[in-house]
Amino acid sequence: MKNIFVDVLYSCSKFWKQWLLLFLLIVLLFKLEGHAQKKSNIQKLDSLLVLNQSHSQLDSVKVKLLEQISKVYLGLKDAGKFEEYTDKTVALAQKLKLRNISGFALYRRGKFYHGKSIFIKSEEYYRQAIVEFELAKNLDMVGGTYLNLGALYATIPDYAKCLEVNQKAIAIYEQLGNESDLASCYTNISSVYQDLGNQSQSLVYLKMALKIFTRENEESRGVAVVNELIGTAYYEANPSELEKMGILPKDRLNIALQYYQKSLRVADLLNDENIMSSIRKSIADVYNEMGKKDLALITYQKAIQIGKNLDDKLGYVDCLYALGKFYQQQNDDANALAQFTESYKMADENNFTDQKKNAALGLSDTYYQLKDYNQSLNFYKQYVVLRDQIFNEDKEKEITRRQMQIDFDFKEKDYRYKQKITGIELQKQMLLARQQQQELYVKKQQLALSDQEKSLQRLTFLKRQLDLQIAQKNQTEKFERAKLQSKYETSLRDKQISKQEQQIRFDWRIKIYLSIGIALVLFIAAIIYYNQRKTARLNKVINLQTLELQQLNRVKDKIFSVVSHDMRTPVNALISFIQLLEGGAIDQDKLTRYAATLKTNLSYTSTMMENLLNWAASQMQGFHPDMETLNIHQLISEIIDAVLHHADAKNIKIENNTSPDIKFKADANMLSLIVRNLVSNAIKFTPRYGMISISVKSSDDEVYLLIADNGTGLSVHQLEHFNKTGYQGAGISTPGTEKEKGTGLGLILCRTFTELMGGKISAAKNNPAGTIFTITMPK
Repeated sequence: MKNIFVDVLYSCSKFWKQWLLLFLLIVLLFKLEGHAQKKSNIQKLDSLLVLNQSHSQLDSVKVKLLEQISKVYLGLKDAGKFEEYTDKTVALAQKLKLRNISGFALYRRGKFYHGKSIFIKSEEYYRQAIVEFELAKNLDMVGGTYLNLGALYATIPDYAKCLEVNQKAIAIYEQLGNESDLASCYTNISSVYQDLGNQSQSLVYLKMALKIFTRENEESRGVAVVNELIGTAYYEANPSELEKMGILPKDRLNIALQYYQKSLRVADLLNDENIMSSIRKSIADVYNEMGKKDLALITYQKAIQIGKNLDDKLGYVDCLYALGKFYQQQNDDANALAQFTESYKMADENNFTDQKKNAALGLSDTYYQLKDYNQSLNFYKQYVVLRDQIFNEDKEKEITRRQMQIDFDFKEKDYRYKQKITGIELQKQMLLARQQQQELYVKKQQLALSDQEKSLQRLTFLKRQLDLQIAQKNQTEKFERAKLQSKYETSLRDKQISKQEQQIRFDWRIKIYLSIGIALVLFIAAIIYYNQRKTARLNKVINLQTLELQQLNRVKDKIFSVVSHDMRTPVNALISFIQLLEGGAIDQDKLTRYAATLKTNLSYTSTMMENLLNWAASQMQGFHPDMETLNIHQLISEIIDAVLHHADAKNIKIENNTSPDIKFKADANMLSLIVRNLVSNAIKFTPRYGMISISVKSSDDEVYLLIADNGTGLSVHQLEHFNKTGYQGAGISTPGTEKEKGTGLGLILCRTFTELMGGKISAAKNNPAGTIFTITMPK
């Protein structure tokens, strides 16, 4: 029995090996596709290097070759070669006075160092690029380079210079009418205010930027960035700033979350991973503060997953630390330790001092909870050293920041003066500057007090160090006792582990077989589902074609019915009249009466044929409206002139009460045919000395054309039938007040043509007698 089971497994394993081999081949194809792009760049580089070697002349072609080579090296992330060929490009372009090319080369180098956070070199190359672009009179790139400089100065931070370059960029973009980059300048200035803690003023500039970005494209990267910054402004605002914003403190988190989610929606659409990682970390912070722990954990993990392979290492370190703090709050020391360790390692590799300090304190607290007092003490010592170092740097930065804030305010006053701010407002700003100087003096005194606080913290550290040493001794004694106990427990665990490993291997094989079987079943189910969907689509096409054939058959039957019933009489009458004329035995009075009767019959037949052919063409998709703006007053006048002789025959008065100022879009021929049929019907069913009125009403979105008579009118049943959706006509013609004939197609034609033009038609009773037809058309 055992051998049979082994044979079955072996035969099954041969089958699944084939499937696994196929799966591995598919994975290999995907990997090869990933390397294809890099291979393509290398091939392109080889071709460019050969062309450069063969082209010995120092001309514009040589400059283009050097520029392309430097771009390819930048794409391949070969910094050394990128630098080398950028130098060659700039030197030759300047020699040939090709200022735009040298400007773009220097600009790319500035962006390269900017991305590497080497700000001194980045600033130098940005400044050189500005000189080249100014010589080339390329104002757009001058403004763009100033804009990048503004972002650089905001990062350092150097607020005075940041405002200065942004003012220059604003002046250029206002001159060029470039609102998109003008909005980017507003965004840079808002970042300065956020760093200074003035969230309410930051919000003013952010809303100006958001208005421009939204007007241009609601799903642009600018909209995503500004929505994230607005969310941060609300999230970081203190109660006094919230009061200036007009927001209650209890609403702060909900409003911040709304703007973060708006930013995330656009970032997901654009697949911008830098924003996606940053915004998810911010959303997780909000969820954590709201108490939504499950959502916070999922969002933190997603932010780390996205940010792991990005160039923004600082953002990735912040995400790791934030998740570590979250685990620490949940007393999950193992996961907290893993996140703090990775955060500490990344911060140490990239020289992020502040983040390294935070990670060291997190590690110290976590090891303390795990009762590993040696490690806790070691990391706490590192934390104290880093804190003292940062504390001294923070004191210098705070004094510098306050001085920069004063410089920034002076720069902003100058900017506002250029924007024609009144003298009274300027005096208020000067008073504010004096107050800020006084605040700086107070801050210096506070920093002096903080030195004393630092000494107190050192004493606290020494006490904690002593406590840790005592705890370490107790731990050593406990460890010796536990060591003997663990030897015995280890021998028992080894036997259990051996059995468990065997069971795990067996379970693992079973899971693999089941997984492959499920995958095969799903694959077959997908094929069956696809075939069913295909069959359903074919059935739908066949049904549509059947409906079209039925519709054409109805059109044919209608045409034959009308022609056979209504055309036979006038044709026979015409034949009889011709026979009388051939005989010549008819006096003038009879000839006149017969001619009048024949004229009436032929007029009816002509109207019937026109309506019949128009209706048939519309039913067979032969009519397509040609929409144009019409003067309804002129159109109604022309129709009245065409039917006036019929109205005069019954002494019926037709009034055109439409305004010459009202216009709307419609097909002139279709609308003329509709109105003519309705007016002809009104004449037919209005007794002598009656009245027909045509008027127009207008609303914001629609125009209403009303045709009213005081004749016999439609019955209640006829009104209900006509106003139903899908009205197809009664199929018979009712004689008029003086036995006038009709085709039975007039109202069907009116309903069909109105709907073709996107309008609606309805009928209602006209008090005390008659009917009002209303044609509703969009403007």
